[in-house]
Amino acid sequence: MTKKKFYITTTSSYVNADPHIGYALELLQADAITRFKKQTGYEVAFGYGTDEHGLKIYKKASEAKKSPQEYCDEKVKKFMELKKLLNLSSSHFIRSTDPFHVKAAQEFWNRCYKNGDIYKKNYRIKYCYGCELEKTDSELENGICPIHPNLKIENYEEENYFFKFSKYQNKLLAFYRKNKSFVIPHHRLTEIETFVKKGLQDFSISRLKSKMPWGVDVPNDPDHVMYVWFDALVYYISTLGWPSKLTEYQKFWPGVQAAGKDNLRQQSAIWQAMLMSAGLPNTKQVFIHGFITSEGKKISKSLGNVIDPYGLVKQYGIDAVRYYLLRELPPSEDGDFSHKRMKEVYDSDLANELGNLVSRLTNLAEKDSLTVNNEARRRIVPGKTVKLFDSFQFNKILENIWLEIKSLNKSIDDFAPWNKKPEERKDFLLQSINRLKQIGTELLPFIPNTAEKIIKSTEGKIKKSDPLFPKLI
Repeated sequence: MTKKKFYITTTSSYVNADPHIGYALELLQADAITRFKKQTGYEVAFGYGTDEHGLKIYKKASEAKKSPQEYCDEKVKKFMELKKLLNLSSSHFIRSTDPFHVKAAQEFWNRCYKNGDIYKKNYRIKYCYGCELEKTDSELENGICPIHPNLKIENYEEENYFFKFSKYQNKLLAFYRKNKSFVIPHHRLTEIETFVKKGLQDFSISRLKSKMPWGVDVPNDPDHVMYVWFDALVYYISTLGWPSKLTEYQKFWPGVQAAGKDNLRQQSAIWQAMLMSAGLPNTKQVFIHGFITSEGKKISKSLGNVIDPYGLVKQYGIDAVRYYLLRELPPSEDGDFSHKRMKEVYDSDLANELGNLVSRLTNLAEKDSLTVNNEARRRIVPGKTVKLFDSFQFNKILENIWLEIKSLNKSIDDFAPWNKKPEERKDFLLQSINRLKQIGTELLPFIPNTAEKIIKSTEGKIKKSDPLFPKLI
């Protein structure tokens, strides 16, 4: 029987800074979906990667007195290491400097050009270096970008190539009307529809090589390189081998894209118009998540409150970090991280409620020499869980699992098996072990290492489980 196919990808991350907690959240959301889809019978491709072109990288490399390629080669290592650090089940990793991606970006350009959607003109713009996007006066607050208030808006005037974004206003609106769940959450779809309805402006998709030489060469014009966003967005399909190796592309595209709310316009409008221009299928769905604050404050280098995922994993362990980010942070709105709350969640949810449940239940079973048949893991997933995954409500799913954990703990307290004779408690323990196994199965997408330990502890001759979440030092 042929498996159903599913493809999910995160945004490509700039290598001008080390990976941050917001990108870790995006990766973990995509990973949880990947694991769940595999668990329910899908063949899944999960890709992430790095965006290594553009002005930010060029400036950072110059400051470090290195060539842009040398700079990127050093920085990309930490992003590749995220797979092991966060225990990702990703199948694809791509760099925008990979030769096959460069060729894909150039082929994509050629298709849009042949369709009459790329032209050259002189222009003047206001430009946010942080967003690497043009800004209209209506998008600025007192002449400043609200997303990067510490950066000065720069003015550019030069000859560039443009993409006919304006041509796709009606096509995009029709696409949104036809695909009501194209952007999740729904209010983000409303937001992008409102943006498109106001009218679209053609945007620059090249830079003069004499001013900014670090980028993909524009086909048939040695004086220009591609604007970073045009090149980077093609990564969603070049990851799958488009256009030269089409087997995976045809198998998995269109797919789902996970992105932050500052990427809404690029993912759900710009990229979709580009796909229409190139004659390729549009993205299946875009999931937009919020920002993370640190103890109520915006995370920034200047405030010194940047949260390093490497440090978090070292302090709390990978599954504790995965649990906090997927349970405590609203999946599609802004959320807050604090070490105080992290420690509370670690102690209450993980060490006490889950850890103690597994420990005392397996301890009772071991004392009675209980043996459980090694049955295949249950793949029956509650219908409400499927619906919650389809709407990316990770926190609600974990909330429901924890209700079952609390319920099992209470049933043990109420039955008090330690006050019963072995023959009186055997059936209860068997039922409880099976309930615990189901909990472990449902936890696999979220805290996979811990879930595997739980499942293993419920099979064969039961032995008391080692502590799942040791006391924090």
